[in-house]
Amino acid sequence: MTKPIKIVTDSSVQLTPEEIKEHNITIIPLSVEVNGKNYIDGEDISREELVEQLRAGNIPKTSQPAMGRFIDTFNELGKDGSQVLAIMISDVLSGTFETALSAADMSDSDVTVINSKSTDRGLAFQVLAAAKDAAAGKSIAEIKEHCEDIYSRTTIDVLVDNLDCLVAGGRVSRFAGALTKLINLKLIVRLREHSLDVYTKGRSRKTFIKHCTEIAKQHENNPIEALSLSNVGTDPAFLEKIKDTILPENSNASYIARLTSPIIMTHTGLNAVGVITLAKNPEPEENR
Repeated sequence: MTKPIKIVTDSSVQLTPEEIKEHNITIIPLSVEVNGKNYIDGEDISREELVEQLRAGNIPKTSQPAMGRFIDTFNELGKDGSQVLAIMISDVLSGTFETALSAADMSDSDVTVINSKSTDRGLAFQVLAAAKDAAAGKSIAEIKEHCEDIYSRTTIDVLVDNLDCLVAGGRVSRFAGALTKLINLKLIVRLREHSLDVYTKGRSRKTFIKHCTEIAKQHENNPIEALSLSNVGTDPAFLEKIKDTILPENSNASYIARLTSPIIMTHTGLNAVGVITLAKNPEPEENR
């Protein structure tokens, strides 16, 4: 008889409370640091509270996840003999995947760790598929293959409205950051398998809408099945404009627009929008 498989992910994931409950997904919380104090995502700081910290001018930092939390979680889930499948945030953005690998080696449970090469709703697409596959009795190998397929159909672009977090995190030099403020530069970055790349830039939010028009054109023959606009306190009217630009009127795509996780906010800053798509077929290599 095949052992049950339990699904674990980290708190950078964009899942609704209903999805977490329905699919019995375990989430290991990550941490952020604000003004020298460490906060655990979802336990002593919420997504709404971190947005308020950003609005107050406080720039958060990422904090290395605690190894013990991973080991304890893996041991607890596997103590009944279940297999544990941990699907983690891209190693481009965080050391979480490496921590999970080390914890798996030290755990008493049978743990498999996957680098999703994704995050937020892109990570959620894989986690939800894995949970459904596990419930259907599929093997770890089959689930891993399914996750790889979903990754091939996913794109993640981030519309960066404010460069403060990128400068504070060392991803943009302070000199460059000062110059870009003078010209009100907007960036679009794309999460790829091994890097986070600047895709395009401009001087106003029109740059974002133009990019969304390009996304719509790219998917004329490869329909979008799901769209997420994970954001950092972005005004709802602008989010609606993005959605209407990307999705055709007759689209049946599922859609959510929710605050992203504190971990992602530390990278993107206030008013950023993560445009995350899941297409019917694999994306061309240059789109990923």
